[in-house]
Amino acid sequence: MVIHALLAATLALTSVPAQASTTAATASVDCSRVKCLALTFDDGPGPYTNALLKTLAKAKVKATFFLVGKRVDQHPEIARQILAKGHAIGNHTYSHARLLSLLDSEVLTELKAGQESIEKATGVRPKMYRPPYGHTDQRVLSVADGQELAEIMWTGSTLDWDLRDTKKIKAAVMRLAKRDGAILMHDVVPQTVKVMPEILKELKKQGYHLVTVPTLLGGKGPKAGTSYFHR
Repeated sequence: MVIHALLAATLALTSVPAQASTTAATASVDCSRVKCLALTFDDGPGPYTNALLKTLAKAKVKATFFLVGKRVDQHPEIARQILAKGHAIGNHTYSHARLLSLLDSEVLTELKAGQESIEKATGVRPKMYRPPYGHTDQRVLSVADGQELAEIMWTGSTLDWDLRDTKKIKAAVMRLAKRDGAILMHDVVPQTVKVMPEILKELKKQGYHLVTVPTLLGGKGPKAGTSYFHR
């Protein structure tokens, strides 16, 4: 009986969903007491994502990745690695569409397809989404609410996709860094991934705890149908 009980306990532990383990990994950080900052990465997974994951792991920090469904279809193993490393994930639509130009039914299709691709690859259905280009309104948010998604914007964007320069990207991050902030970057921009070790070192030197978006929200979200940040 004791052996059976131990076996059952072991199976229960190994079957914990990746999302639950992500929460556990960051639950010890209380952002009401310490200086927190969320680094967020859009548009992956891509060819540089694994290198970024190694950098984040070496620095022992967590981040949030907003994944494009069709890229998850191409790189499901990288999507799984993001969760396995304790990071948070969100839906960035299936094809990186401009949602404001779409009909409600088309917005729904983009969000649902993104959800399905991510869930198929990782076993986890995201609770967050980020609208491509930041193009959103109450109509789009209402459609997302129907999919039980919270909308995650940002407090500052590095515009790294345009800068394409390591020094300028680092300078943008340091300029935008603030307590309880969420900085937008892209793991598909090689210069961002290359300069990340320097960025992490400097942010830590300034006393920041680098956490996922759910950790930053401190148990007060993300709640479906609610839009966060851009303050």
